[in-house]
Amino acid sequence: MEKKIHDIMIIGGGGAGLTAALYSSRANLSTILFEKLVPGGQIASTDLVENYPGFVEGVLGPEIAQKMEDQAVRYGTQVICEEVKKLRLKGDNFEAVTDASVYAARAVILAMGASYRTLGVANEKEFTGKGVSYCATCDGAFFKGKKVIVVGGGDSALQEGLFLTRFAETVTVVHRRDALRASPILQERARNNPKMSFIWDTVVDKIEGNGKVEAVLLKNVKTKEVRLEDTEGVFIFVGHDPNSQLAKDFVTLDEKGYVVTNAAFAASLRGVFVAGEVRQGAVRQLVAACGEGCGAALAAQAYLDDHR
Repeated sequence: MEKKIHDIMIIGGGGAGLTAALYSSRANLSTILFEKLVPGGQIASTDLVENYPGFVEGVLGPEIAQKMEDQAVRYGTQVICEEVKKLRLKGDNFEAVTDASVYAARAVILAMGASYRTLGVANEKEFTGKGVSYCATCDGAFFKGKKVIVVGGGDSALQEGLFLTRFAETVTVVHRRDALRASPILQERARNNPKMSFIWDTVVDKIEGNGKVEAVLLKNVKTKEVRLEDTEGVFIFVGHDPNSQLAKDFVTLDEKGYVVTNAAFAASLRGVFVAGEVRQGAVRQLVAACGEGCGAALAAQAYLDDHR
């Protein structure tokens, strides 16, 4: 039986992938989207989204994720809940290999996203969304007048920490070293902010609470001293890892593993486009991911028009 060749295959079902699918399928292009977990990506596990345009009172993460999927499916997107294990070029087409089958398409949009690095400490997973967060821009407003802790010492930690001072009563930066890695200008701003303080040579050993974050157990890495610190929020900024393993040896990645693209969202291999947090230079916000999904879909459409 001859294998069907789709117009566009999209790998990743977060905001970027679902938006790309919407635009592709509305353009009457045969579109398949692969998502190994639940369509919606990180947004599907977010409690309340308050910074997506059009939702004055905010919207539940799972709700907007489901609506995005339903909208793409309405216009013809085929959602395949399988993990793509291998991506390869075969002739003029691309093939996605899963445990169940092999799928083919004329163009590819990579939208696998990135994963927050976690601390791996007790109760971190259980309290995610209940005081533990990896995005100050997303969740900072929930901590108005509260005491919060920021874990990390790089640019992201200080940028997000400074943002949190708009809402929180105090922001305490916990860093495992005695010096920050952030840029000098961010360090200066943080040190001069009266709401910010620092705990050096220290790691979070455990997150404690009853249904929500109430305290953290801190451990000094030099003295081994352990103490309990009251807090209502723990914001963790110890880096991101792009979910780009599938693209390794397929398209060009930068030194951190993000997929390199040009201004038109095109990767180094003709016919491959990229959107969202797996792309070098992407902004880690849902609205930005959706915009990139639109841009990648339009670029893929133009590519297909030129190669019919």
